[in-house]
Amino acid sequence: MIRSETSRLQRTLARNRLAVACMGALLLAASGSVYAADGTQAASQNAGPQAQVPTKAQSKASKKKKKQAAQNLAAVTVTGIRGSIANSLAIKQNASDLVEVISAEDIGKLPDASIAESLSRLPGLATQRGTDGHANEISIRGLAPNFTGTTINGREEATTGENRGVQFDQFPAELINGVTVYKTPDASLVGQGLAGTVDLHTIKPLDYNGMKMVANVRGERTSNGKLMDGVGVSDTGHRASFSFIDQFLDHTLGVAVGVAQLDSPSQQKQYQSWWWSVDNGPAGVDQNWGGPHTPGLPDNVISQEGMQLRVRSTDQVRDGLMSVIQWAPNDWYYSSLDLFYSKFDRRAHQTGLQWSSSPYDGVTYDNPGTTAASPYPIVTSGTVNNIAPIMQNEYTREKDHLFSAGWNNEFHINDNWTVTTDLSYSSARVALHDAYAFTGLPDGQLMSVGFGVPSGYDYPNFNPSVDLSDPAQVVFTDPDKYGYNGRAEFDHQKDEIKAFRLNVNRQLGGIFDSVDFGFNYSDRTKTKRADVFFAWLNGNGSTADTYDPRYSVPVESSALLPATSLGYGGIGNILNYDVLQAMSDQFYLTARNGQNDYNRNYSVEEKVPLGYVKFNIDTMLGDMPLTGNAGVQMIHTIQSSKALQTNGDSLAGSLYGRYAYNNVLPSLNLKLAMPYQQFLRFGLAKELARGRIDDEKIASSAGVYEVQDGPAAGQVLWSGSGGNIRLKPYVAVGADLQYSKYFGKASYVAMDVFKKNLLNYIYTNTVVNYDFSGYTNDNPTLTPSSTTGSYTTPQNGTGGMMEGLELSGAIEGDKISPVLSGFGAQANFSLTNSAIPQSTIASIPGAPSSLPGLSRKVANLALYYEAHGWQIRVAERYRSSFTGEAVALFDQLGYTKVLANKETDFQASYDFSGARTKGLSVVLQISNLTNEPYKTEQISGLPDGEKVGLPLEYDTWGRTVLLGVNYKL
Repeated sequence: MIRSETSRLQRTLARNRLAVACMGALLLAASGSVYAADGTQAASQNAGPQAQVPTKAQSKASKKKKKQAAQNLAAVTVTGIRGSIANSLAIKQNASDLVEVISAEDIGKLPDASIAESLSRLPGLATQRGTDGHANEISIRGLAPNFTGTTINGREEATTGENRGVQFDQFPAELINGVTVYKTPDASLVGQGLAGTVDLHTIKPLDYNGMKMVANVRGERTSNGKLMDGVGVSDTGHRASFSFIDQFLDHTLGVAVGVAQLDSPSQQKQYQSWWWSVDNGPAGVDQNWGGPHTPGLPDNVISQEGMQLRVRSTDQVRDGLMSVIQWAPNDWYYSSLDLFYSKFDRRAHQTGLQWSSSPYDGVTYDNPGTTAASPYPIVTSGTVNNIAPIMQNEYTREKDHLFSAGWNNEFHINDNWTVTTDLSYSSARVALHDAYAFTGLPDGQLMSVGFGVPSGYDYPNFNPSVDLSDPAQVVFTDPDKYGYNGRAEFDHQKDEIKAFRLNVNRQLGGIFDSVDFGFNYSDRTKTKRADVFFAWLNGNGSTADTYDPRYSVPVESSALLPATSLGYGGIGNILNYDVLQAMSDQFYLTARNGQNDYNRNYSVEEKVPLGYVKFNIDTMLGDMPLTGNAGVQMIHTIQSSKALQTNGDSLAGSLYGRYAYNNVLPSLNLKLAMPYQQFLRFGLAKELARGRIDDEKIASSAGVYEVQDGPAAGQVLWSGSGGNIRLKPYVAVGADLQYSKYFGKASYVAMDVFKKNLLNYIYTNTVVNYDFSGYTNDNPTLTPSSTTGSYTTPQNGTGGMMEGLELSGAIEGDKISPVLSGFGAQANFSLTNSAIPQSTIASIPGAPSSLPGLSRKVANLALYYEAHGWQIRVAERYRSSFTGEAVALFDQLGYTKVLANKETDFQASYDFSGARTKGLSVVLQISNLTNEPYKTEQISGLPDGEKVGLPLEYDTWGRTVLLGVNYKL
């Protein structure tokens, strides 16, 4: 397996010679253009590069001062684009671990509009878009976001989702002063992830001399316009922030306060094909699955079996507050208290049109036109008859509250002993209200639709025979017989982490300059409650005997809003209304939690005591300094869960489970400093990432049944599915080897190869002899023959592997030619392969043989100019396609493939230098400059077994333009 994957990596490199050659040319040209200069400088000092290396005694004498300077570097020297790059490279160069670094260009000014966008430009990192079209989650080295650990000032953060992946849009970029991404862990790194660990840094006020104040205001506009009138969501917004830093009591007390507000609208145009299939002929539904014949449709052609067009207007308001107090009254005591709070209020309004055109719905076709394709032609034009339009209006409001507090104290006992304590708390609270209702034609009426649909990726052109904006023709009803007229949901979730850490540093001698040993204890509890209600029209029943799906009433005029246009899909205007008002006036609710809803009522607690020891290496290999660390973490985990047991949609009882296990994680990091600012790094570590929190919950659907035939006929057996409280983490052994060379202040080249062998993987499997002791049998007429049975659940198994290559570099223009002074470039390219065992791959068309969420190619290129007060940057990031999770679509089951994405951003600013305008600057930012769409592909099987990949979703959010001013005092 290893040999074949290595060969595949070599073949991929061969196929992508151009991309690799371009990257290599940039790096080699940059390196070659300055190598002679470095050599000349070293020679002029008469002692060669080795003379610049301090003796071991000198190193020890100044170790503490240098360590503090390295920690404070970002805050002290960062100004402008080149300053940000220079400080990032200095931290990267000095670090013992293999890291990537982002430094703020100035106080409250990260290089991009969001933290996630800045992170995505680092080598090996990629973003995932959220429903608002913005980057909000991070994938490191092709692994899904839940494999990434996230900390603030070294402390693990609570999350707003049911998983561990942090939503980075929750954190105001203006309040974050820098980010360090650890690609290799060390024994003292708490909260690490399998892919890597992202540590966000806040400002340290004692790193500054004197008072600093920074304010910025930016207006924001989205190019998709205002898609829904009357809902209170505009196409304009704003961002504002203010930061204050000062020192008191003879520079022993430092205070920093920052506030930030974001009001950011999002306007989304969505088009999605429900599924594609062949209806008629030897390859069709009628001859292979026993389905009905579709009149008017030719044999052996692929047709769209349903679609939806939706517009979504979202308003996001976030208020953030950060404060830091540092106190250093003497040489032996240092204390820091930092607080972070963020309130995120997201309101989304969605309206749209959908329908099924499946043969099972009795549709017919007139004048179908086809486009040649393989394996069968695709129907792209014509008229489809007997369509039941389903119009759904939805309102969603989510309120998130994040709070973090940390108190750090350092005690320098003497020259040899330092004790550090850290007490922290983090919480994330979420309140969600979601409501939607259906409208359609009265009395079950149908319509015809002329259509022109693309065989590739674009918006369609539909022409319905009915005016869907007319309140006399569009009414509240159940047009597709879903069994209810609407739905409302109220969710509450809380994630809470309490932690205490003790670290002791002892200065040694010899190869090991010092040793760190310590203890960390964390207690994390995530609790979720979901309450679901079905909405019924006044006058309609709510039981199987009294409910009439054809029952319909007009939308009251008091709830009507201006019509919404679906013109981008050819539809024109459709009816729009206030969902909450209509729910209040024309509907009544009944509690209707089903199996999936009950399963979202749970709590999971993880108590994790962790001990570690780390020896810090500082020695010489010949004439070259060798630094790094070697250590081990010992982790004991006690996880427990309370949840509900259902039998289908019926509540059967409650469940409780508890499980404990141990992990030992050794690590080694080495850095060899070679002449001419060249470095060779090696990392080897056993790494860990816990599974999804909602996979650990004990929530289950289980019951007994009597076997009717076969050898076990007459036995009463258990069966069920659900979570697994005994789930252990993902574990891998990872190795990294990196070569890097630094020159100038903001120039370097680097090449990194890495490999991870997954010793423990998590996948869904059926356990044959699962013990159902403690479960409730809610069927008194059946007595189980045994307490064991079959149970489908997330399980641990042997993993797989991933390996990759990363190339990165930055070059200042004047290193190539004086004519290019002020210009510069940054670039990186990553290529990753992975494989998982065949036993974890479902027999579903399109099932991935690689890790879910893996983009094999990730690349970034940024060009900038900085001189005479101007700062201009154009940056592009690319992520190749990746396969998502399995989705069930009517009669087919398949995987969704997210297609390659390339986004371009632009930024320009000008700093005024006059006496009256000093400190004032104007800035223009354009995100998603080319309005890059989000595209997915459905990979599934046709009725005759042929596998096809056809367009599934095509969404656009437009480009976002920000224009504003900054002022620094």
